[in-house]
Amino acid sequence: MVSKRALTDGHSIDPAARRGRGAASNQVSRFDSQDRVLENDGWDIAEEITQIRTEVRQEQARSLITYNTSPDLPFDRSINVYRGCEHGCVYCFARPTHAYLGLSPGLDFETRLTARVNAAQVLEKELRNPRYKVAPIAMGTNTDPYQPVEHQAELTRNCLKVLADYNHPVAIVTKGTGILRDLDILAPMAAQGLASVGISVTTLNPEISRKMEPRVPSPAKRLDVIRRLSDAGVPVRVMVSPVVPGLTDPEVEAILHAAHDAGATSASWIMLRLPLEVAPLVEAWAKEHFPDRADKILNRLREMHGGQLYSAQWGKRMRGEGVYAQMVAARFDNTARRLGLNHPTPALRTDLFRHPPRPGDQLSLFG
Repeated sequence: MVSKRALTDGHSIDPAARRGRGAASNQVSRFDSQDRVLENDGWDIAEEITQIRTEVRQEQARSLITYNTSPDLPFDRSINVYRGCEHGCVYCFARPTHAYLGLSPGLDFETRLTARVNAAQVLEKELRNPRYKVAPIAMGTNTDPYQPVEHQAELTRNCLKVLADYNHPVAIVTKGTGILRDLDILAPMAAQGLASVGISVTTLNPEISRKMEPRVPSPAKRLDVIRRLSDAGVPVRVMVSPVVPGLTDPEVEAILHAAHDAGATSASWIMLRLPLEVAPLVEAWAKEHFPDRADKILNRLREMHGGQLYSAQWGKRMRGEGVYAQMVAARFDNTARRLGLNHPTPALRTDLFRHPPRPGDQLSLFG
């Protein structure tokens, strides 16, 4: 819980207490019928403001692979070994999922994490199910598999070991440099057509990046990750996501050029999305960090979503509508075409999938 001394009013948290965090508040979720507001106790005694620390709770997962039928997504299954994400990207569309845990999509999302410690074991069990039909698994679709906690927990690495043992295709999305640790697994998988990676580059400006995604490696480091993955033979897609109108949209072409020079072979983009509790968080963030541009950012979003900050309509939620959205799309498409980044990442193979032998298994007579 956030201490009373950390609050400057009912919801906004003192900047000193949330240094290095994305959200400025910890308001309750849409499922809470009552608000929680801390009030000053009336004692005129100065208290030291302490920085909010990250807490990690361990969870025993009962299932791991999540299936979807969304027409907006290029995959039908994914795995997430962590709930919440310490990267603290204020715009993260996954923040509202923390409400299902009874936690706030605000600071709780980036400070109260859950690690699914038996993820690799559950994954292997699901892959061994006789009814399982192989198709590429996506990692990093909700929370980043290479956020800081992964350095010690190694849950992502353990899952990759299972996928490699089964020759199972995997597509990873991340902003973290920690993925380079797992090149010993990913490079051999990529050589067999079993692995690809998407690296999100939102801006080339380190100051904007630090304010928008405070615990994410710098843009320069992410470009280096693209370079090193590419040098190791891993297909890399640069994800210009999200494009923040009125803030990062002038950088679309520059990001594509930088990623191309680093070795990316394909590219994609998504407009800033503000579902549910994310909208007020980003609105407060923009007014705090970019007061001269906040109205422009928010008004551009309203232009693309029928007067609201966000619309969840299939086929429209990722890009928006209208002249401005069309202009960004045209700029992206023209530049990607010139750079040869307009081709999709090669399809991952599924024909190599197998159940590796375990101790006690009867071997085939014919090999």
